[in-house]
Amino acid sequence: MARILLIEDSPTESAVMTQLLERNGHVVLTSGSAEDGIEACRRERPDLVLMDVVLPGMNGFQATRALSRDAETKSIPVLIVSTKGMETDKAWGLRQGAKDYIVKPPREDELISRINELLGA
Repeated sequence: MARILLIEDSPTESAVMTQLLERNGHVVLTSGSAEDGIEACRRERPDLVLMDVVLPGMNGFQATRALSRDAETKSIPVLIVSTKGMETDKAWGLRQGAKDYIVKPPREDELISRINELLGA
């Protein structure tokens, strides 16, 4: 079981992802914006961050870069989960410091498998 911070601005997506993660034994913290998510990450120290890209204000790429360059949060893996599915988006996300990138909507088994890999489970 891991503590996962979900940074997602869509209440529907957030509810669906939270149910999926909780069904697989994880504790889910949520944030509706990148800025709030960065603060929550510093405060809560989750085991993993699931990051949307299209967010109000700061986007997920910028937030991922901020987290991966911050001494307090750089050891927390970021998995981008986004509708932006082009190879250039994936490459850019990984260059910003994400450890993995999945296109929405993720298949439950694939998402859980990727999370387990990142957590070393």
